[in-house]
Amino acid sequence: MGLTLVSIFIVSSFSAVLAAILVIAERVIANYGECTITINKDKHITLKGGCSLLEALTSEKIFIPSACGGKGTCGYCKVTVNEGAGQLLPTEEPYLSPEERKNNVRLSCQVKVRNDMDISIPEELLSVREYSCELVDIKDLTYDIKQFRMKLIEPADMSFIPGQYLQLFTPKYDGNTEEVYRAYSISSDPKDKGYAETIIRLVPGGICTTYYFQYMKKGNKVKLNGPYGEFRMSNTNAKMICIAGGSGMAPIKCILHHMKNTGSTREAVYYFGGNTEKDLFLLDEMKQFEKDLANFSFVPVVAKPEQGWNGEKGLVTEAVLRNEKDLSKAEAYLCGSPGMIDASIVVLKNLGMPEANIFYDKFS
Repeated sequence: MGLTLVSIFIVSSFSAVLAAILVIAERVIANYGECTITINKDKHITLKGGCSLLEALTSEKIFIPSACGGKGTCGYCKVTVNEGAGQLLPTEEPYLSPEERKNNVRLSCQVKVRNDMDISIPEELLSVREYSCELVDIKDLTYDIKQFRMKLIEPADMSFIPGQYLQLFTPKYDGNTEEVYRAYSISSDPKDKGYAETIIRLVPGGICTTYYFQYMKKGNKVKLNGPYGEFRMSNTNAKMICIAGGSGMAPIKCILHHMKNTGSTREAVYYFGGNTEKDLFLLDEMKQFEKDLANFSFVPVVAKPEQGWNGEKGLVTEAVLRNEKDLSKAEAYLCGSPGMIDASIVVLKNLGMPEANIFYDKFS
């Protein structure tokens, strides 16, 4: 038994030493020199090799969406690498479809810059800006959801499409040893270009949510970049079925502001679900939207209501089933957890809605 334990110890120690040597070789010994990255055939950046492609682009103020801090777990930071990427890594495979692999799409956080590269990214990402801001208001919406309002300092204004999101920067702090960006939908009025507002739900152990809930105070400086995203209201007159829960309120609220600003008369029903009545918020604001928008109605749904609740009960999808009939010509806008969105898609399709008319933003 003793000999076995000694053998295991020796093998484990050797493996640890070998791993350390490989890390040192990658970071110190390996010298890739200066590498040039060509972007969309007409933009060139030159930098020292060895970092990830995501880090290289960020250092040049070219911001690629990333919600996991470059860990390869969100799958957002996709770019097309025409030349110089090397072999596809196992960490990338779960996030790339066969078509994407065929077209040389890669996760930029997993691709190392070891030589010259030629990449393609959507042109709109080249217009994404970094903003320095001041946190001017924090509003408690529920026991675990807050609304953060930031005044833009430099640049002093932002134009965005209702439904898009931004990325908030989180620095190192006590208990967190890394700098990360996290994605949050914009909830503010699009005409209020000098401010950015978002709604954040506390995630136990979450790097960004912990920082904003426990450390951020009014008057603090904030760094963010954006806007990003393809989630938006279509340019049709189809009836809108909006379904959301929790911080999924943010993009729907932004879209409602836009509808009010443009005098929209489009029919829209907004089903907002909560586990208990304490999970509902912005009810007065939603009542005001009902007054301001001719064909808008807000339907709060409580899964576990207390005695005296007179509104819709059960799951939010059950409320949709009870109140909607033929949705073959309608559109849906879904914001919330993957489970809620997947369940909503099933219900909407059963009510006749074409899948092409279902738009969603999964908050995972």
